[in-house]
Amino acid sequence: MDESPILIERRDGFRILTLNRPARLNAFTIPMHQVLAEAIADAERDASCRALLLTGTGRAFSTGQDLNERVTASGDVVVPGEALQKYYNPLVLKLRALPFPVVCAVNGIAAGASCNIALACDIVLAARSASFLQPFARLGLVPDAGGTWLLPRLIGQARARGLALLAEPISAEQAEQWGLIWKVVDDAVLMSEAEKLCTHFATAPTFGLAQIKRAFDAAEDNDLSTQLDLERTLQRESGSHPDYAEGVKAFLGKRKPVFTGKR
Repeated sequence: MDESPILIERRDGFRILTLNRPARLNAFTIPMHQVLAEAIADAERDASCRALLLTGTGRAFSTGQDLNERVTASGDVVVPGEALQKYYNPLVLKLRALPFPVVCAVNGIAAGASCNIALACDIVLAARSASFLQPFARLGLVPDAGGTWLLPRLIGQARARGLALLAEPISAEQAEQWGLIWKVVDDAVLMSEAEKLCTHFATAPTFGLAQIKRAFDAAEDNDLSTQLDLERTLQRESGSHPDYAEGVKAFLGKRKPVFTGKR
């Protein structure tokens, strides 16, 4: 098996990044963060990359931080904070800001910071056997990697507080019913369904999709008037892009559009 903590597959129009520490349930280490950050940066630099797929190997998507890194040789427990500032927070912000869609295929348990990394992606598919867990309360900690921001916005305050305070896992089916994720699928077709989405995005109007991401992220904090102004601005920018002209011409000509994918 490849020993790299992140497997990188280049497909036509998109990339697949796979968390690859199956013996540790893909728990995050500093080297894993560093390789993942560079892989994402490389995908962003590649003008031909129009979508990203994030998943894990083995029985888990990821169980969050590898706690072996939180204990020193002398047995002291490291106070959390530095890793969030250097690795987790930049990762979550980058996933939200990428100029193309990010699909997450949750193949097993997604726990802790890794649960929130998954939820920071644009579209989350989960295998039917997958589960989602905010275990922080078991350790006397606070949900991080965006958890306290994402959870109430996705499922409301009552459910978010229940997940965080009780630290109990929920099934993929429950996550779908609550609106925590986009869709649950059978385990056997998880990757094919996720790749199908990325194949679709690889021929979609990339610039327009990035504008949609910008609009929804801004809407979390804007009032209606401010958001309407932003929609007008983004619509002008999108309408000036060649993909819009191609979309209109294809619609009127009753043909399939051929989008440039230019960002």
